[in-house]
Amino acid sequence: MSKRRPFAFGTDLWDPSDRFETSWLLSPWALFCFRALFALYIFTTLVFVLAWRCVNEIDHCAAARDQFSYFTTLTYWGLGFYFLAAAVHTFTYARSGRSLLDRFPRPLQALHSALYTTVVVYPFVVTIVFWGRLYSGHWFTLEFDGWSNISQHAMNSAFALFEIVVPRTNPPPAVHMLWLILVLALYLSLAYLTHATKGFYPYDFLDPAKQHAFVAAYVFGIAVGALIVFGVAWGLIWLRKFITEAKLGKEAYEDLELSGPRTSR
Repeated sequence: MSKRRPFAFGTDLWDPSDRFETSWLLSPWALFCFRALFALYIFTTLVFVLAWRCVNEIDHCAAARDQFSYFTTLTYWGLGFYFLAAAVHTFTYARSGRSLLDRFPRPLQALHSALYTTVVVYPFVVTIVFWGRLYSGHWFTLEFDGWSNISQHAMNSAFALFEIVVPRTNPPPAVHMLWLILVLALYLSLAYLTHATKGFYPYDFLDPAKQHAFVAAYVFGIAVGALIVFGVAWGLIWLRKFITEAKLGKEAYEDLELSGPRTSR
């Protein structure tokens, strides 16, 4: 991506040292196993939550469908699909020395990079907003509620931290801040569309009848918070790269005899 043309996909070689599929700490096969395990846990959680709500909630499957109006649920699905895609790309790299991602068109490669950025930012935003603003302070009376909230509002950040610390990814480009805000704006539209079509706000701080002018403060605050989290994630990735590569001299942990970084397609 050119610094003079931040919105261009670029024509240079994509990820020549396979940073998205390798780790300074784990072998490609071990990284694949962790990512596949995380994807399995996330999708199992999502499906079980939907099924449980269909069976146990008063509105049955209507309550389950309402879950798709919540930013928590949508970001958790995004986390699951990221780990599924990342596991596939890591598997193909571990098996052949060249990932499936490397064979994709450049726009899809750029979208994978943008998805990675959302994975290392949004889970922390969800965790902070939930435990700082939405959590009542009383532990959940049902084991299901406790487990589902820990899975979606705490383990999500643990998964994100794994992607910050363990792979060899570069810090995300600054232009991704725009996409983070754009996605938040689209979700805000979905929240008010939910109220218009279903009669409820996914989060009470978006209700102008209750919060009045504070709605704008909440929206602005979350947007700024997302950019701050982006900055912290960027710094942590840079620090990891500096410590592991510049100071410790650790490149990719390889268990394959590969020919080295690619120089051509």
